[in-house]
Amino acid sequence: MAAVVAALAAGFAFERRILPMPLVTCLLVILFGGLTLYLKNDTFIKMKPTVLYASFGLVLIGGLAFNRLFIKYVLAEAFDLSERGWRALTWRWAIFFLILAALNEVVWRHYSTGTWVWFKVAGVLPLTLLFAFAQVPFVIRHQLDGDPSDNQPMPR
Repeated sequence: MAAVVAALAAGFAFERRILPMPLVTCLLVILFGGLTLYLKNDTFIKMKPTVLYASFGLVLIGGLAFNRLFIKYVLAEAFDLSERGWRALTWRWAIFFLILAALNEVVWRHYSTGTWVWFKVAGVLPLTLLFAFAQVPFVIRHQLDGDPSDNQPMPR
């Protein structure tokens, strides 16, 4: 819990702002970590990733429903994609986060704590990196090339 708070403080020191994803992560770590320590029950810390991943996925989908591309706020400095590209990338990440939430549920409910820790440490990060790298060809295909018609909203 201390490391997450320190990371949030360091992020604020460098960026001079607190980004929403690290803030939500920090709050969930403190809440679920605190419950785990207070109640002496590791179930809460095992549930935290499910809540976090499901929240990210549902927020991304909810943003699409209200025509808000939250992923664009996070990645706009790195990529300049067409509207269609941002929407599709949002769906991809939302589904990925929901799959991670489901995987976390399966692992913590059906396997030992040691297996769950291994999954968290040696499974989630490589899966996330692999998924992110797998998006590179998609991102390249949807980069704006200066054609204004690329950035037209998709018809509903």
